[in-house]
Amino acid sequence: MSTLRIVSFTVVIFVFASATMAQAPAKGKKFQYHYENIAIPRASADEPIRKEFSLGLADRYLEQGALAWTKQRKCVSCHTNGLYLFSRPELTKELGPPSIESRNFFISELRKMKTMDREKLLDGIRPTQVAYLAAGLAEWDRHVSKKLSPETDEALRLMLSLQSKDGSWGNADCWPPFESSNFQGATVAARALSSAPGWLDGLKDETLQAGVERLKTYLKKTEPAHDYGRLILLWTAARYPDLISAEKKQALIEMVMQHQLPDGGWSIRTFAAPEAWGRGNRAEKLREEPEFDKTAKAWKNLASDGHQTGLAIIVLRESGVPADDPRIQKGIQWLLTHQRESGRWWTRSLNTDRWHFITYSGTFYPLQALKKCNVLPALKQTTAR
Repeated sequence: MSTLRIVSFTVVIFVFASATMAQAPAKGKKFQYHYENIAIPRASADEPIRKEFSLGLADRYLEQGALAWTKQRKCVSCHTNGLYLFSRPELTKELGPPSIESRNFFISELRKMKTMDREKLLDGIRPTQVAYLAAGLAEWDRHVSKKLSPETDEALRLMLSLQSKDGSWGNADCWPPFESSNFQGATVAARALSSAPGWLDGLKDETLQAGVERLKTYLKKTEPAHDYGRLILLWTAARYPDLISAEKKQALIEMVMQHQLPDGGWSIRTFAAPEAWGRGNRAEKLREEPEFDKTAKAWKNLASDGHQTGLAIIVLRESGVPADDPRIQKGIQWLLTHQRESGRWWTRSLNTDRWHFITYSGTFYPLQALKKCNVLPALKQTTAR
């Protein structure tokens, strides 16, 4: 680890901008994110691994990806700009405040959604979109302004008004992992509620209180469809300790540890059978991947990915596993030695082999994991040497 250092942020910006402009925007060229002068190529397993860890390149990728998505798509997506405000505020100390433009966009979306017909708001993925919107604003309040804002209060109230009768939040069932289950939506809503400074403690409205209790009951009683669902249940229980017993918590921690691969990281593919994601519509695609043994109905010779390695370490740390645990240290070493030239970590999509948007969370989660193991600040300090 001592041989790794962070490149100067100023130099990083120049290098990334030069590389971006050199590729933008050739006619017919396909990009993961593209808007005006932002032209981020599609992610690929063939992208070279960096010789030096770069915080600046990772940050640049995340900032530009969220901005390009917002400007081009003009919607809150779970996998990109929704995840940006969900995750970026926590890295304020290391990277500076998140984009105020992103927060302003969330507020404009909140205003728009509050005027929508209720049936339209309850349709499809919109309840989970609202949960991401509320969670992003709440995370901003928690880590940036350090106080509850009126906009976050509005968003949480709107979010609870869209709760399903069973306590969950409506979601899609076809784009795993973020847009494939109501259980996922419920964990995002739980995060939103727990992140908003003082909101739960000051809640007096009995209808809203009942919604919060209905959410907790849903998470306590619902058996997740796969180990990925169990992982995010464990993550949620770090904020709501009464969701699971001490025995179940330890069993879930051991489950996560058992998924660790020989290379030191984790792969999202081992956390669910192909047909268990969403309504099973990605099963055929996943079974055709070369690492899936159709005879044994199991994955073999998988390499780790950024999304799952980062997420596993985040959840284990928030669940009380010490940073110096040898298994976590193996995962940290994998992260520090597998960043790609663009600043991303490679994660192959579960859905299609075109855009691989999961490399976005596959870059946020590693940075958060490094922070939670007290590695990111130490590495950043080397820029002054």
